[in-house]
Amino acid sequence: MSDDDDTGLPLPATVPVFPLTGAVLFPRGVLPLNIFEPRYLAMVRDAMAATGAAHRIIGMIQPKGAGDPPPLYRVGCLGRISDYRETDDGRILIALVGVSRFHVGAELERGTLYRQVMTDYHGFADDRDDSDALDPATRASLEDALRPYLDARGLAADWEAVQSADDEGLVTALAGALPFDPAEKQALLEAPNLAERAQTLAALMSFAAGPGPASGSLQ
Repeated sequence: MSDDDDTGLPLPATVPVFPLTGAVLFPRGVLPLNIFEPRYLAMVRDAMAATGAAHRIIGMIQPKGAGDPPPLYRVGCLGRISDYRETDDGRILIALVGVSRFHVGAELERGTLYRQVMTDYHGFADDRDDSDALDPATRASLEDALRPYLDARGLAADWEAVQSADDEGLVTALAGALPFDPAEKQALLEAPNLAERAQTLAALMSFAAGPGPASGSLQ
């Protein structure tokens, strides 16, 4: 099942959160998820049944450190459930489309199996608008950093697709797919705008370039 409604509704004042290390959602990005834990099955079903601004909305955020429950990073991203499918073995497969980043406010008293937080969108007003294009130098530095990064890890890319991709699509795809550590992923999420995210991404790739154990292909 899919839903192509836009995100013109007001943003919710509270949101259920799915803390998942290394899984970062960006505005207008897409994140597929395989849901199987009972608390997150309940969260997704409740989000599907919610009305108004909370309809089909959950918050993706990374946990920061250990604990029960673990503390959360200060910034996450709302995701709208755009695809939903229940499997015969009890799982739910969803795809989230990024709507807006949010600052984590107070955590609500646990009335559900899953965690919920208050949201603050200060500083993220532009997340729902199309990003400005990168300047040619920033785009070139991003592509220049990508090749040695992939070569060093035995990875391959479809360079025709890379060069033809729009700026935001390329930055979002790379920031989500490349195996940076959680703190680096968080730095990419918290970059103020697309240009700074692209510059951070290029810097991370350049810093990490070197022999690595991974091999395969990047599609």
